[in-house]
Amino acid sequence: MLTRIESRLQAVGLSAHAASLAAKRPDAIRNLKRAAKSHDRRGVTTETLIALAPVLKTTAAWLLEGTGEEAAATAVPVAGQIGAGAEILPGLEEIPTTLFHIELPFSLPAAAALIVEGDSMWPRYDPGDAVLCWRSGSKPEDIIGHEAAVKTAGGKSYLKRIQRGATAGTFDLESHNAAPLRGVRIDWAAEIRAVVRSGQWRRIQEDIDR
Repeated sequence: MLTRIESRLQAVGLSAHAASLAAKRPDAIRNLKRAAKSHDRRGVTTETLIALAPVLKTTAAWLLEGTGEEAAATAVPVAGQIGAGAEILPGLEEIPTTLFHIELPFSLPAAAALIVEGDSMWPRYDPGDAVLCWRSGSKPEDIIGHEAAVKTAGGKSYLKRIQRGATAGTFDLESHNAAPLRGVRIDWAAEIRAVVRSGQWRRIQEDIDR
């Protein structure tokens, strides 16, 4: 385990102390080394490894047992931007429609991101927040009551909470700062799975250079 930690420290260019501080556990790696030296497994906790994994750009499973991929996939495509009325532009065809890529502080390889523009989603979301959903999509009837990126049969795309409509096969779409849309038919939907706040993600340089 310590060998794997050292390899990731070299890969990300951090000292053990700097990585521990970034994980908000100042003595984490030093304590792991002490536990290994004394053969005391009680000093190796999954909570510590979970905290260290995103800093080392890997997974807790790989650090603990060497299982899975060493380098976690932290880049995701941005499929659109959320503006006034919670409308997503450009409209979603089928994620991923890629505008550019961003790097997250954790691994979520099956996701695509939507970036909040302006204060249209306040107080739920702030400008610059990255809202993450699965690229594979979901059945609308399976995510009733949940927020989702949706494409309507009319060709519009939104970030809305899905509710059942008054008639079979239709849905009501709700958001904080816009009137609800009633009786909408949905062509495609993807449940929101996570939010990365503004300042906690970065745009990948390769996209900026193009």
